[in-house]
Amino acid sequence: MTAQKMNAIISTAYGSAEVLQLNQVEKPVPKSDEVLIKVHATSVTNAHTAMRTGYPLFGRLFMGLLKPKMDISGTDFSGEIVAVGEDIKKYHVGDSVYGSTDLNGGSYAEYLTIKENDVFTLKPENYTHAQATAIIDGASTAYAFFKDAIDLKSEQKILINGASGSIGTAAVQIAKYFGAEVTGVCSTSNVSMVKTIGADHVIDYVKTDFTKGDKKYDIIFDTVGKSSFKKCRSILEKNGTYLTPVLTIRSLTDMILSKLFSTQKALFMASGLRDIKTKSREFTALNKLIEDGRLSPVIDRYYKLPQVPEAHRYVEKGHKKGNVVINVIEE
Repeated sequence: MTAQKMNAIISTAYGSAEVLQLNQVEKPVPKSDEVLIKVHATSVTNAHTAMRTGYPLFGRLFMGLLKPKMDISGTDFSGEIVAVGEDIKKYHVGDSVYGSTDLNGGSYAEYLTIKENDVFTLKPENYTHAQATAIIDGASTAYAFFKDAIDLKSEQKILINGASGSIGTAAVQIAKYFGAEVTGVCSTSNVSMVKTIGADHVIDYVKTDFTKGDKKYDIIFDTVGKSSFKKCRSILEKNGTYLTPVLTIRSLTDMILSKLFSTQKALFMASGLRDIKTKSREFTALNKLIEDGRLSPVIDRYYKLPQVPEAHRYVEKGHKKGNVVINVIEE
């Protein structure tokens, strides 16, 4: 029997957005412990552009030393199960699901396979596929930091730098859910939006250097890695914590030195590299927030599958509001 084909974005080398090429490849066939998902929507984030370039270089220890381990990139997805392996018990054909393949990639395609116990779950009915894929990166990262890294408490004061991005917009909402007093930092054009999603205070970084203010914070969450632990120490409480999901030599050095010599801490966490059980548990918690109307994605732009390179170039400009969605199937 001739193998069926599908459209996918292939990248066989690290580099600029031009390495992302639309090709026809074999449609995957699910193994006994896998489901086959027809992808309706996927996304492009800063993490995806970094995975495409292979920088920072130590990230290649996980992604592939000289070229990407996986030809088909993309991690977040939302879609419909169209086939199940013989050992699948939890899911059925026709289920709408969303999730993340992390380092396994594969979401920049019309179909993907994923194991039953990997990081995905039933899509909330009050979300479209575009909304579901848009919320994954930011919400899962923010929730991981707030629950696993620091256990964010009610009435703590938190400053979120990059509050208008994919992680920042989710972080503002999740921090408010936990009862924190939230200050968001963003550009002039995004001040109104950041207020709308729940920030108690907003600092326009075009007009004000937040690191030179008088107010002190229990937590500073630098979602974009544009500041540093050193710059933020003067506005951190004595036992305050500086968080960032951006991996650099500086952030790793700050984490080690602060643990040894300071009551103020710098923490980095690669949330996507944690164990599947932990990440799946977080998806369950996020579903509850979504279903209760406590978490809404901010979507900046929509692209189609052949436009993935264009979407990557837009994200790399650093001006997106919230999330960029790839509609593999128009809703």
